Amino acid sequence: MLSVQPDTKPKGCAGCNRKIKDRYLLKALDKYWHEDCLKCACCDCRLGEVGSTLYTKANLILCRRDYLRLFGVTGNCAACSKLIPAFEMVMRAKENVYHLDCFACQLCNQRFCVGDKFFLKNNMILCQTDYEEGLMKESYATHVR
Repeated sequence: MLSVQPDTKPKGCAGCNRKIKDRYLLKALDKYWHEDCLKCACCDCRLGEVGSTLYTKANLILCRRDYLRLFGVTGNCAACSKLIPAFEMVMRAKENVYHLDCFACQLCNQRFCVGDKFFLKNNMILCQTDYEEGLMKESYATHVR
């Protein structure tokens, strides 16, 4: 957002082609805009209010959410196999992608918090307790044979 200097000649808005006489204006795509004129082509949200980033493709100016919804890559959750929309926040473990709600130990269903250790074994997410119990069982099985 730029402040319009009182001694500067008003600039033309790229959205409505009228002069910008407001106190503030936006500069995007090397053009100047009224705050109300720089909007997402899909949801009509004012892009100056949703952040400092906008996306453009196929002559559309879009907010992040709509850009990802229209052009982002979707995939399936490694735990529940349901579709994950491109705009949704996810958790990743190596090449696996998970819904936030699905990112839990696949044996005891304990959800992980920030900083918790988790282990990926045979493509399963495990908490530390279940991982260590599995190692102990494997170790015992090899010694008994």
